[in-house]
Amino acid sequence: MTRANQKVLRLALPWLLTIAFLAVWELSCRVFHIAEFVLPAPSGIAAAMVKFHEVILDSASWTLLTTAIGFALAVVCGIVLGLAIGASSFVYSGLYPILIGFNSIPKVALVPIFVIWFGIGTVPAVLTAFIISFFPIAVNIATGIATVEPEMQDVMRSLGASSSEILIKIGIPRSLPYLFASLKVAVTLAFVGSVISETIASNRGIGFLMLAASSRFQVALVFAGVTAVALMGILMYAACAFFERRMTRWAYRAKP
Repeated sequence: MTRANQKVLRLALPWLLTIAFLAVWELSCRVFHIAEFVLPAPSGIAAAMVKFHEVILDSASWTLLTTAIGFALAVVCGIVLGLAIGASSFVYSGLYPILIGFNSIPKVALVPIFVIWFGIGTVPAVLTAFIISFFPIAVNIATGIATVEPEMQDVMRSLGASSSEILIKIGIPRSLPYLFASLKVAVTLAFVGSVISETIASNRGIGFLMLAASSRFQVALVFAGVTAVALMGILMYAACAFFERRMTRWAYRAKP
């Protein structure tokens, strides 16, 4: 198989697998006569997306906004704290156990506290998206900084570089692959946080739409909301992967 054919196959494979999965799903629902309120067929979900497209678009745009704000805050705070933890053993000793303990708390348990503090609406969704996506960014940045080869640091010191110069010229570029790896994980977690908060403490967004639809047994609309979240997650992931290829091409071997 030539390299061009491999590239075409690599691009087509996700679409082929998705079509095959949807075909098996549709066929199973029809052959086994599965009730729509139990598991709607893909055709029923598509019909619900067309029928309620205005509501879905409005809810999806709101979820995307809250997720993007929370994710952006997580990126900024995660990078700053990750740099501090990775560059200083004292900061690592002081803050890392606290981060581990905080990350162990179920995020859904924090939503009622946010409601008490800020009321229902946008702020709890933004904060939930922030706290659920903050930890992997900070940890990966700290790992990238802390794992700079000692030999490279010694060479830089022998050339007269200060600790801050080593961090800027070696540590930060060294941590970029770790950063983008964490961003691709964190962006999907941010959607999880937003939707969880919207199902508990919001009157807008995909989470609220899914909760309202399930209370009316509109299961096809619930699956349409799930599909909308999945599509937004794929797009955000693709955006992170795009910038990763542009900024860290040097860190990866060429693909065959």
